[in-house]
This record gives sequence, structure tokens and C-alpha cells, in this order.
Amino acid sequence: MSVMTARRTTWPDDRPLTVEDLDLLPDDGNRYELDDGVLVMSPAPANIHQLVVTRLVAMLTAQALTGFEVIAGPGVEMSKVQYRIPDLIVVREADFDLAAKSVTRPPEIAIEVASPSTSLYDRNRKKTVYAEFTIPSYWIVTPSTDKPSLTAFGLRVGAYEELTHVVGNDTYRTDSPFPIEIVPASLVARHRA
Repeated sequence: MSVMTARRTTWPDDRPLTVEDLDLLPDDGNRYELDDGVLVMSPAPANIHQLVVTRLVAMLTAQALTGFEVIAGPGVEMSKVQYRIPDLIVVREADFDLAAKSVTRPPEIAIEVASPSTSLYDRNRKKTVYAEFTIPSYWIVTPSTDKPSLTAFGLRVGAYEELTHVVGNDTYRTDSPFPIEIVPASLVARHRA
């Protein structure tokens, strides 16, 4: 059993929660997001999830052109009641304020590494919210040791259209926002000395 302690014991019942309310939550390893003012909590991710995030950051950073940043786990404030924490984003340097607590302009890519507890949410609600915030590209990476995959969506007329789905040793290639190549199997491969 886990106990959550917070500086606040009651939440307002006369209004949606806001980004400012999130500052009152404990720093307990959980991820707290807002979905139209409703608190959404995700537990700390599994090791394979963290490995895939780490490798994606390294691969994307190595391929990024000048003027772009690859950031793991940033808060993206879409409004005062819509706050998400993608596993990682690719953002233009000009849109990334080092002094800010969250990103407030649409990143170029939002990436979610699917967990069993979040995969349905990532494929439906988050996809809708990211499209409404006009994030040009949205990727969902499935970190399976048997069939790792990457599904890439592109924003077309206000909604995401699936651009590709690659599995295992297949290569995902795109030129948006810069030339990128990702092989899903490399995200979970064991490295040998």
C-alpha cells in the first residue's frame, strides 16, 4: 500500500483543477497530468520504458539539426486545465525557455512510449489532445522485446493520420522536422561487449 502526502488535502469542487494546482502535489515519482481540469496520475514507468526513452533521446539528439532540442519528460501546458507530460518531445530551441516550468508552444514531435496501463489512452485521448494543440507529429513506441514497434502520425486538417507503422528491424525514416531514422529493435536490443 502506498501513501500519498500532499501539501493540500482537499481539492476545489467548484472549478476544474489548474496547472497551478499541480504545484501542490508531492514529488513522489508519479506523473500528474490534467485532462480538462481532471487529475490523471501515472505510476513510475518500468525499466524497459525508461531504456527506450533514454535510447530515443540519444538517437534523436545525434540526428537533430541545429535549432532543435530533444527533451525527455517535459510538461506541456496546452491551457490552464490541459497539461500533459509526453515521454519526450522535439522542440525548436526558440520555443524552449530554460527558465520555464513547462513548454507552452506546440513541439514538433510528441512521443509516448506505450505502457500496458496507458496504451489505450495514448492511442485515443492523448492523440486527440495533441492534435488539438497542433503538434505536427505524434509517435507511439511500443517497447516489446518480441515485437518493438513505432507508429507515426502526422497532423492533417486538424486530426492525426497514421503515416507508418514499423516493427522490429524495419526502419522508420522521415524528414520532418529533420532527417530521422529509427529502428524499433535497436531501442530494446541488448548490447554485447
